[in-house]
Amino acid sequence: MAHRPYRPVPRGLVSLHELCIVAAGAALVQLALVLWLAPALLTLLLLLWCYMALMSIEFGVGHWLKRQPVLYLLSHMLVVPLLALYLSGWDWLRAGVAPPPGLGWLLALSFCNGLAIEIGRKLRAPHEEEPGVETYSVLWGRQAALFIWLGVLLLAALCAAGLAWTIGNLWPVGVALVALVAAVLVALRFMQHPRARLIEAMTGVWTLALYGVIGVLPLLG
Repeated sequence: MAHRPYRPVPRGLVSLHELCIVAAGAALVQLALVLWLAPALLTLLLLLWCYMALMSIEFGVGHWLKRQPVLYLLSHMLVVPLLALYLSGWDWLRAGVAPPPGLGWLLALSFCNGLAIEIGRKLRAPHEEEPGVETYSVLWGRQAALFIWLGVLLLAALCAAGLAWTIGNLWPVGVALVALVAAVLVALRFMQHPRARLIEAMTGVWTLALYGVIGVLPLLG
């Protein structure tokens, strides 16, 4: 926080104590809803909470983990598929049926999308870097970080294709291909005129497009 005085806590807009109160209140609401509407999801909710608690203390090895940026990234992004598993459970686990086909692909896709968001938000132009703030463009170099970001998007596209094949719907494949081409064009633009907002915006569009075609479009059809 010392390196980012513009954030809400350093600015005094909200305190850590107040955030803890909000988190505790949200947890109580979650627990009440699960016990009321879907008791079968209690195990998944507790699993998610336990993992988030471990993340908050850096799994007890914070000093070591922060020296391993890739492992740090991967370990913290595992919470995304855990969240996706919990949310999907409101459909199949609540109904008392087996996990649907393609759930594994969905969890893998959510993991890749989480990686894309995290890498994308820490990929900056040289003039946007801040002293004391670690970004992947500094750790890996701007070009390498950009290629890794594109590689993660490609993995996400492959997961979307696997999911599409499993559920018999080709829309995710088409959307992923179009979004992937757009991401490559954005990456080329970023190399010529570096601006972090380009990558962040593309990552947001990518995530909304894939989740939209997978989760929302089938409901409309």
